[in-house]
Amino acid sequence: MLSYIIEGGKKLEGEVHISGSKNASLPIIAATMLNKGISKLYNVPEIHDTKMMFEILKKLGCTVKKNNKKIIIDSSKAEGYKIPEELMRQMRSSVVLAGAILGRHKKAEFSYPGGCDIGARPIDLHLKSFEKLGILISENYGNISCKCDTIDNAKIDLDFPSVGATENIMLASTLGEGTTIITNAAREPEIIDLQNFLNRMGAQISGAGTNIIQIKGVKKLKDVSYNIMPDRIEAGTYLCAGAITGGKIKITNIVSEHLTPIINKLEEAGCSLNVQKDNIELIAPKRVKAVDLKTMPYPGFPTDMQSVFVSLLTTAKGTSIVVENIFENRYKFVPELSRMGAKITVEGKAAIIKGVRKIHAANVKATDLRGGAALVLEALVAKGETKIENIQYILRGYEKLDDKLKKLGAKISIKEGE
Repeated sequence: MLSYIIEGGKKLEGEVHISGSKNASLPIIAATMLNKGISKLYNVPEIHDTKMMFEILKKLGCTVKKNNKKIIIDSSKAEGYKIPEELMRQMRSSVVLAGAILGRHKKAEFSYPGGCDIGARPIDLHLKSFEKLGILISENYGNISCKCDTIDNAKIDLDFPSVGATENIMLASTLGEGTTIITNAAREPEIIDLQNFLNRMGAQISGAGTNIIQIKGVKKLKDVSYNIMPDRIEAGTYLCAGAITGGKIKITNIVSEHLTPIINKLEEAGCSLNVQKDNIELIAPKRVKAVDLKTMPYPGFPTDMQSVFVSLLTTAKGTSIVVENIFENRYKFVPELSRMGAKITVEGKAAIIKGVRKIHAANVKATDLRGGAALVLEALVAKGETKIENIQYILRGYEKLDDKLKKLGAKISIKEGE
């Protein structure tokens, strides 16, 4: 097991280059199954989740090669339609491969996905949507089998604007019959990136970024070269790291409009931000002010930033209230922050955070990806040396986190456990 060892008390200063988006990369990697040819991807983050997706593609018959910062995927001989259970259980996002495999082969077999334990996150919306597309679904002891003769067109009104379900419908329908319409679609920037990638391959999709998406089925797709968008959650995490340490940092390779709700809350907390189109400079006060926030689907405050913001607010002046409206299990990291001296009370969906002046080092364990990032931020301001165990969760979504923090002046290292 790997652990981070962090000596706190170092003010972060300097510049950090933001990696490609984890949440955009995964459905785009899945989509390479559809063109039966060559896909060249740029700006793919080197993280555990993308590596797992590449392993699944290889099991399905794709070849995956890395050439400097370019990933070349050849799906021309990918005849597999079964997602290996042992890989499926490692990451929830692997479920988007189902839509791509169905789009290509009109059949798919997979199990319920794994990943971070932050709530039930059922895939019912995905399966109900597949059924509306004329796909027959059968379940047997947790294994799901899907098949059809054609992907029919349909009007699908999602009960909740699920990002994964929206992506799966897009992927399954790209090579389908007629025009499929998604209403109450997710509006996240990552949905726009998937639309742009598919359209670059020859798909006919419109409306991404709004709550109505239209997918006009096409007969075939072509080879593609594509640059994946920057990671808005990684960007927000580094801004908060600068804020919690009273630092001055600049993040580059971003799309600032993707960060609007995060920027607004950081300014409300007393940080000074110079926002440009592709970079942001943050100057933090010695101690931020308390703020209240609620997580909401995009364009609201992102649930993936909730844990990190809770960490930031543990040292704020005053009392903050954070309400989590997306995932019911997203406060599992709170007891670990409490071990370091944070004063947090969880009542249902709400976390009440009473800011303290000092945080103390402790041995803690990451419980999930974003909760693990919250522990890293807490350790950056803690007095003494903190050991964070179970960092395999953090490695799922942050590329070279330790190296980037070192460049900003943090004292952090990775240690191998017993």
